[in-house]
Amino acid sequence: MKKLARLALAAALTGAALLPALSSAQGAYPNKPIRVIVPFPAGSTTDIIARAIADKMSASLGQPLVVDNRAGASGTIGQAAVASAAADGYTILIHSSSHTVSPSTFAKLPFDTVADFAGITPISSLSNVLVISPSKGYKNLGELLAAARAKPGSLNFASAGQGSATHLNAEKFKMAAKIDATNIPFKGSAEAVTEVMAGRVDYYFSPIAPVIGQIKGGQLQALAVGSPSRASALPDVPTTTEAGVPGSEFNFWIGMMAPAKTPRDIVNRLHDEVLKALASPDVKERFAKVGADAWTLKPETFDTYIKNEIASNATLVKAAGLQPQ
Repeated sequence: MKKLARLALAAALTGAALLPALSSAQGAYPNKPIRVIVPFPAGSTTDIIARAIADKMSASLGQPLVVDNRAGASGTIGQAAVASAAADGYTILIHSSSHTVSPSTFAKLPFDTVADFAGITPISSLSNVLVISPSKGYKNLGELLAAARAKPGSLNFASAGQGSATHLNAEKFKMAAKIDATNIPFKGSAEAVTEVMAGRVDYYFSPIAPVIGQIKGGQLQALAVGSPSRASALPDVPTTTEAGVPGSEFNFWIGMMAPAKTPRDIVNRLHDEVLKALASPDVKERFAKVGADAWTLKPETFDTYIKNEIASNATLVKAAGLQPQ
């Protein structure tokens, strides 16, 4: 009997020792699909970048990353969905610079842009390009500016929503150029591009992806890019500074975030997976087509960057005279 008791105790101890390993295996991350919320429409630059990364990470993680477009309200609908999601790594946000603009352009948000999110990493930085319809007849940026100064307030510009990155890019340009023009906000780039192509809106600081085909096809004319340096996708197009408007540079980025309190090991795992995806030749090729350059930071550094950019954008919003919605 004593021998049987010893054997039973040994078996029990062995089974207990195996439990953590079994539990860990059963709970290994990820063990189900990951939802990637993109707060802009399908076909937008943020969406294109998100799908390129999601495709590569799906293969690496062994679980699908499913893109869920939640467009509207300058990205805040998608932000709210992620902020209220379970902090388990199965809902993540891929958003643009607009993430750091919303605290200044909305009087009240259903989330805290800093406290409710955990930064994973920026994914890319890219240029906005000032486009017009060829029917406008402006040969270069100087001619557009001359028209704006000849009749102050006569020109208008499109944006992908009040307070969006495309809006702030245009406002910074407007202040640096000392011109008066009116913002016409749309729900996303697709609508904005359509209106500019039709000539109903004068110009638009568009992400390159939605307009590269129209630029090459002659339906749109590119006058300048708003970034500090020229875009690799449009090497012959000058920056706004080169075209005579110093102080007009605007940094547009796309990055990945998770709900706050997402376990740090999951945040770090996702960060590392993004870096692996960015190193792949096919992702580099897809980025090149939209004029995007890979850009990453460590999660903690990204959190700090977001805090600092919220402050700098608040200064820009105030200087532009924008009233919170």
